[in-house]
Amino acid sequence: MQPDFDPIQPAVVDWQGATPVATAFADGYFGREDGPAESRAVFIDGNHLGRRFAELAPGDLFVIGETGFGTGLNLLLAARMFARAAPAMARLSLLSAELHPLMPDDLARASESWPALAPLAARLCEQYPALTPGFHRLHLADNIDLTLMFGDAEQMWQHQPARVDAWFLDGFAPDRNPALWHPRLLALLARRSRPGATLATFSAAGHVRRGLADAGFEVRRLPGFGRKRHRVEGRMPGAWRPGRYRTGEALVVGAGLAGATTARALAERGWQVRVADPAGIAAGASGNRAGVVYTTPSGVATPQNRFYQASYLHAIGWFRRYLAERAGIGRFNGVVQHVTHANQRAKLLKAAASGHWPDAQMRFIEDDAVLLADGGYLQPAKWCALLLDHDRIRLERTRIQRIDATGRPVPDVSEGRRIDATVLCVAGGAREMPGLPELPLREIRGQVTECRATAPSLRWRQAQCHDGYLTPAIDGLHCVGATFNLGDPEPAPRTADDAANLDQLAGRLPQCWRELGGADIEVVTQRVAFRCQANDYLPLAGRSPGSKNAGTTPLMLNLGHGSRGIGGTPLIADLIADTLSGLPAAVDSAMQGALDPERFEQRWRSRQKHWKGP
Repeated sequence: MQPDFDPIQPAVVDWQGATPVATAFADGYFGREDGPAESRAVFIDGNHLGRRFAELAPGDLFVIGETGFGTGLNLLLAARMFARAAPAMARLSLLSAELHPLMPDDLARASESWPALAPLAARLCEQYPALTPGFHRLHLADNIDLTLMFGDAEQMWQHQPARVDAWFLDGFAPDRNPALWHPRLLALLARRSRPGATLATFSAAGHVRRGLADAGFEVRRLPGFGRKRHRVEGRMPGAWRPGRYRTGEALVVGAGLAGATTARALAERGWQVRVADPAGIAAGASGNRAGVVYTTPSGVATPQNRFYQASYLHAIGWFRRYLAERAGIGRFNGVVQHVTHANQRAKLLKAAASGHWPDAQMRFIEDDAVLLADGGYLQPAKWCALLLDHDRIRLERTRIQRIDATGRPVPDVSEGRRIDATVLCVAGGAREMPGLPELPLREIRGQVTECRATAPSLRWRQAQCHDGYLTPAIDGLHCVGATFNLGDPEPAPRTADDAANLDQLAGRLPQCWRELGGADIEVVTQRVAFRCQANDYLPLAGRSPGSKNAGTTPLMLNLGHGSRGIGGTPLIADLIADTLSGLPAAVDSAMQGALDPERFEQRWRSRQKHWKGP
């Protein structure tokens, strides 16, 4: 599959006093005299947001789209206005594309100019993502989210099918940055607009007005702000009504990593969630003492590789948001990935040179080792318990025997109440659940060996990966793992597997093996679990095949994370929760297609269509 997203080139900023100027466009990011006042006049007042926010009802969804994020000033002003004017149960989704995002230090310096926006600006700076291509979700308030789309505006909006209520057409002047004012992009924005959607821009150039009119907007030129003579407002024909977001009663089947993250994502969007698992929290593969938070860097931006990167970075955002390190359940001080063969070295060198992995995220620290700076290790069971501790989540020790034709679980655990959505997070259990279509899933047995810490090993601070992995001590034990046995159903631990784990450690990290005791390493215990993996190694995330008919309860799948559950489940949880809630997605459409459980059937149909026979 060909790459579809280009590497990010950060903005180069020339600071002229307190004003940041983009050297590539020789234009300032905001007005020198009073940037916030200009943004309010052009974008907030130009879209009549104060009145429109005040008129929203509980359950309404308002979506603002932007073509150039810049310093974030426009959207921070909109978020503040929404917090002041809108009812508490309305939601605001902010979507903004940016081809050349600011470096974090420049963003923080710019925000210092707006003390009235300090609380929101601080949240933006705290969550500001790595400068990698694609979508990044941030949370500015309980009912305000921001999706930054790093890349070409036209490409990003092609991948974002949200319906927009108000547009901020912001970018550098048309004669300096013509791509943001191209008729093809303006026509795309029109297709993404609700009837009656509005737009505002500081640009009143004739070709911009004509392009907007040709796209279908009704356009008028108005007096500008300050030194600018004119500005433009516009709207799509039709009566405007805001969208609605959905909530209800959700059943999440499974209380491991996939189930806990899904339940939390739904609860935070207003759903009442019941989590059904007869074995309790993290009883399966999610119950290991420790898991390493890392990914496999690649220099080719296919949807699959971008998922590995985006889900890893998204998970780091979740860990920070929920204060996992402060809660004592993880440590995120970097993961050392040791190079074990020539092909791996070539892949990592390509990733480092590609521009897809900034040095702040991934760099060679030795000739044969790479540091993933934000990675770390986590106690999965405690992480699951933290996520499930929410007023809208209830854990039930109930076994779901099958799924009926309407997408409802049997036995019905609703206790007389309706079920508005079901999400299956049961890993390999999906293969034995009647009522589900046949899914291309396989189970892989893994045994982790837990070894007694020694005085030298207690000094280890970072998790290390090679062909296996090694964690720092947790409760006096190091996790050494893990075997990888496809098609092996044996649930009992085996002494031979402990020996295999330790032999691999001795071969790949001999110094660590010696510090742990060498031939006298004390094995305290071990744990066997079964990873569930799809044939193409990506999770199954979305509606179950066969459950897409009208009138059925939505049946969503969150399966097949393999050995990447810690890093993969938060992004999938947000994708599923956004889908069920009718919110703009934090995942681009190409990546969603790569994760869709129906992808295998679609590939089969495509092969059949092109097969010419013997």
